[in-house]
Amino acid sequence: MGAEPGTVLVTTDLTVGGMTCAACVTRVEKKLGKLDGVTATVNLATGMARVSHPAVITSDELVATVEKAGYTAALPEPPKKQESQDAGDVLEETSQERHRLVVTVLLSLPVLVLSMAPALQFRNWQWLCFVLAAPVVVWSAWPFHARAVRGLRHSAATMDTLVSLGVVASFAWSTYALFLGGAGDPWMRMPFTLVPTASDGVAHIYLEAAVGVPLFVLAGRLLEARARHGTGEALRSLARLAAKAVSVRAPDGSERLIPIEELRAGQVFVVRPGERVATDGQVTKGSSAVDLSLVTGEIEPVEVGPGSAVVGGAVNAGGLLLVRATAVGADTQLARITQLVTEAQAGKARAQRLADAVAGVFVPVVLALAATALGFWLGAGADPQAAITACVAILVVACPCALGLATPTALMAATGRGAQLGVLVSGPQALEGLQHLDAVVLDKTGTLTTGHMTVARVTAVPDGLGSDAVLRLAGAVEQGSEHPLGRAVCAYARRESGERQLPNVSEFNALPGRGVRGRVEGRLVEVLAPDEDLPTELEDALAGAEAAARTPVVVCIDGTVEALIEVGDVLRPGSYWAVDRLRRLGVRPVLATGDREAPAQAVAQALGIEEVHSRCTPEGKADLVRELRKQGHRVAVVGDGVNDAAALVDADLGIAMGGGTDVAVGAADVTLVRGDIDALADAVRLARRTLGTIRANLVWAFGYNVVTVPLAMVGLLNPMLAAAAMSASSVLVVANSLRLRAWQPSPSTSPASRRHTR
Repeated sequence: MGAEPGTVLVTTDLTVGGMTCAACVTRVEKKLGKLDGVTATVNLATGMARVSHPAVITSDELVATVEKAGYTAALPEPPKKQESQDAGDVLEETSQERHRLVVTVLLSLPVLVLSMAPALQFRNWQWLCFVLAAPVVVWSAWPFHARAVRGLRHSAATMDTLVSLGVVASFAWSTYALFLGGAGDPWMRMPFTLVPTASDGVAHIYLEAAVGVPLFVLAGRLLEARARHGTGEALRSLARLAAKAVSVRAPDGSERLIPIEELRAGQVFVVRPGERVATDGQVTKGSSAVDLSLVTGEIEPVEVGPGSAVVGGAVNAGGLLLVRATAVGADTQLARITQLVTEAQAGKARAQRLADAVAGVFVPVVLALAATALGFWLGAGADPQAAITACVAILVVACPCALGLATPTALMAATGRGAQLGVLVSGPQALEGLQHLDAVVLDKTGTLTTGHMTVARVTAVPDGLGSDAVLRLAGAVEQGSEHPLGRAVCAYARRESGERQLPNVSEFNALPGRGVRGRVEGRLVEVLAPDEDLPTELEDALAGAEAAARTPVVVCIDGTVEALIEVGDVLRPGSYWAVDRLRRLGVRPVLATGDREAPAQAVAQALGIEEVHSRCTPEGKADLVRELRKQGHRVAVVGDGVNDAAALVDADLGIAMGGGTDVAVGAADVTLVRGDIDALADAVRLARRTLGTIRANLVWAFGYNVVTVPLAMVGLLNPMLAAAAMSASSVLVVANSLRLRAWQPSPSTSPASRRHTR
């Protein structure tokens, strides 16, 4: 039911137990949906229900509603407790299922061998099989019987109903045949055929089907559970990145180890070499290389020093760092990544909703078909055991499990793999949007470019001191400057020279409107705005700087012009390849920036973008998006700032750079955590591969039933083979989804290829 206008809606997550197939999912969703104003999305693979409901409906009412449907429900445990509890539950459940399966195998194998090999059938072999089969039918298949009875009490039929009926029917017919149908004769021999045949006056027994169905279903469930557990490995890996304890340094220099939950923003903590950064923060002392690969997917270590931001979960690969915490708990980037991945896995693609609708009527239809086949064969004068065999085969072979697992397993594997690669998607709708994308509006500053001033190029005069020496001296004199150009030159010189401390400057003097001068190592060093009297070699460099909308400065040593340094907002490494890959994927790139025409055109020319919109206001970007959509394009917007938020919301798909503002990230459907525009092409390719996998899963799930059910109805399928086929269908769907865990991005995103970017 829909909520009344003005009703305040809240979202509650529930852990639902006892679900075994898509029919269970549909039943839980329908039961919750009958509450006024409540909508629910249930995920079979994760066992989670996301419920949107009016605030007046309590979580206890939601839990009670699920329990009335015949399932268990509870509120999720806190993350850390839930992680350990989930691991314990999985271990315990797997151990119980393994124990049940081992006993079933030991009891079933003699029955299967004797039933399928007439040459081995000895006197009273059938009675031995009966004794061995009874515990399998009762104890091994007990979970199916219990869930079937529970569903019956709630007027519900699920896959367990089909399995239970198939096992009971096979065993009941065999019991009749042994005691009343002549099959109990001590010297009775029974041939084994893949296709059921007439009995020649003696009723056949189907104990191999009675034990084979539980055996194959239990084995399939165990393999399926292991595979489904594997699809969530990436999410558990993210959870394991979080530190458990942190060493906090007091103002007097003393240290104490505290649980991570007690850490507060503003406190300074220690990160030693090899340790993980406990939480998001800013380096206050020390310098090191930080490995962000497990957080952002970026494999190259990042150099950090005083003032640098670091992310919780990153590994300190170098020296000792002191870090001031800026975010803790749920506010950290790692926590937001984990939450985004969790929420993405809770959603459903449009195709899966169709599959769930089919699954809702699947089991009743199968029961009707089984009854129809039984009645038809008996009415046509066929042998009763042939009719019973066809009925049992229909019950056993039908499988709605694969329908329920088709989307969630693929989505879990894909979102987990995406998180490992630094691509976070908000859900299946975002994946569908990425798949159909054909136009992308790209912001310039902070998206295609680094977003901060840096040295783009150094041109030295021939036979002079050389660019390295000039840059070192210029950086040294700029240490005394507060101008952004000066800071850019100083930082670049320190990085390129490899010296953490540049030479000292004396007699420093700022020249308003012109530049700075000072004495370094006995030399008079001046960094000034260029005048008209430049060496010929530098005039071409000056023209190139002006064409690229960069700011040029001239370095003079002891009164002699030695070099021209160009400072500006440079392209991100990989931007050229990213735009080129998007074009090859059929996506039209459009540059929209609030910057001036000259730098916008320079960036567009460097990247091969033909359509450019400069001096765009936030409203102008939103209008551009709406115009492209009117032209029939499926439009994505990539941005990182507050000015991009409106366009991100108006687009078919909003994509935020991971280093962008919270407003931009909050408005986006996809976040590129590693801050690399090249990840967008990876996201598009991953989305297409994922939805292709989902479609293949659904085609298999539907096609399997379309083929096997008619075969069972006409008596061409042995119940034991039907059980094996039914179990294999779910395992194959999950295994196909697991292939996404090994998906690799294009080789062009490797560090080696990035060194060749323009």
